[in-house]
Amino acid sequence: MAKAASKNAKIKDTKAAADAKNWTKVIRAVRSPKSGAYTFKESIVHKDKIKEYLAQ
Repeated sequence: MAKAASKNAKIKDTKAAADAKNWTKVIRAVRSPKSGAYTFKESIVHKDKIKEYLAQ
């Protein structure tokens, strides 16, 4: 049988989940200058800074 989670653990998880909603995984296609093939770079960016990150 599985253990029941304590109430304190659930409270900590909701705080972390609320903070985690502010971050987004951004996948960017970058073209290689040598071969011309595309590679993908993944980053975790704050939701307010996504446009700045993509403009780079």
